[in-house]
Order: sequence, then C-alpha cells, then structure tokens
Amino acid sequence: MQERALYIISVAAELAGVHAQTLRIYERKGLIEPARTQGGSRRYSEHDIALLRRIQELTNEGVSLIGVRKILELEDDLADALARIRKLEEMLERTRARTRGAAS
Repeated sequence: MQERALYIISVAAELAGVHAQTLRIYERKGLIEPARTQGGSRRYSEHDIALLRRIQELTNEGVSLIGVRKILELEDDLADALARIRKLEEMLERTRARTRGAAS
C-alpha cells in the first residue's frame, strides 16, 4: 500500500467518504496522524485513506470513537503478533530442516 502522503484534506475526505471536518476530529482524537508539509498542511497517504475508511466502517456500525481507537489498537497488535508468529514458524522450520539434515 502506498505510504507516500499525496492527498490534501479535501481529496482525502472525498476518497474516504467523509467531510474534511470529520478528518480534523479524527486527528484531534488521535485516530489518524497525517503527514504535514513544511507549511503545516495535512497530507494523506493511501494507508491513511484505508484507515479512514476503516474508521468510517466502525462508526457506521455504531462504535464510538473511543471504541474505534481501541479496536484499531487491537487490530494492530494482532497484525504484529501474527507477523511474529510467521517469523517464528519460519525459524522453527529452518531449525527442523537443519536437524533432519544433521540426522541423515
């Protein structure tokens, strides 16, 4: 996913299907942190747009912004844990392969 912050707030809002003021609220609540230009203007990446859409999905389901923040934190924690599990499984498989090779 594109990490380069390209979109100004009005374009990001349109792509995410929200009002620009909603993006400012999300930022104040700590749900999103757009990049800033040297002049201080917000710039949003594709990742930010995907996050905004996820926030909208959750709020449309009736989740409060506090709940959204917690869900996003838990989803990040889960993604980190799954990545770590994959890495450990790969290490385990390499160790098993070496052990099988040494036993032959």
